[in-house]
Amino acid sequence: MTRQHSADSFVVALRKEYLHARLQRRNLDRNPVEQFRAWLDEAMRAKVEQAEAMTLATCSPTGEPTARIVLLRGCDENGVVFFTDYGSVKGRQLARNPRAALVFFWSGLQRQVRITGTVARVPREESRAYFAVRPRGSQIAAWASRQSAVVKDRAALEQAYEEMAARFEDQDIPLPPRWGGYRLVPDAFEFWQGRRNRLHDRFIYRKARGGAWKITRLAP
Repeated sequence: MTRQHSADSFVVALRKEYLHARLQRRNLDRNPVEQFRAWLDEAMRAKVEQAEAMTLATCSPTGEPTARIVLLRGCDENGVVFFTDYGSVKGRQLARNPRAALVFFWSGLQRQVRITGTVARVPREESRAYFAVRPRGSQIAAWASRQSAVVKDRAALEQAYEEMAARFEDQDIPLPPRWGGYRLVPDAFEFWQGRRNRLHDRFIYRKARGGAWKITRLAP
């Protein structure tokens, strides 16, 4: 009984009401990309920490889901862009199953955005341009670390970093062959605004024939 009471008290302590704002159909932009940009801008103005952080969910060919946080590095009419190691778990899964989902959660604004679509690699020129503006230390790390590979210990990882730092000393660091960008081309956007009594506002944009977006309200 004591253990159950403690668990119940913990849940009660975590409960909160969603009173920040509301989302109405008439206030939505007809274009979900513009609506997303507006919300992202608001999150950045509100100084939400790492507002560009998003959960990326991928799935193996056998149906095993995997999720992790990546950083948004571009969003326009062509899709949502992020960068990573092509040999990572997400890279290997996307090579076999290009369907993926993204989730942004801005707690301070009580908002969430879900995006689903198909992912493809961006052109190498685009990856090269982005890699060139990364901090030098991050460039070296991309060469030193084969993301998701087994590492003996921290010392081995740091040694690999030092070796790459020496290799590229006093020269520009090129784009690693196994590293680059992905673009998720959306077919659905969902915007969620927390509301009182868990009667949240939810609207989903889905691609219709001819490329137009159809907006529908969803039950919370």
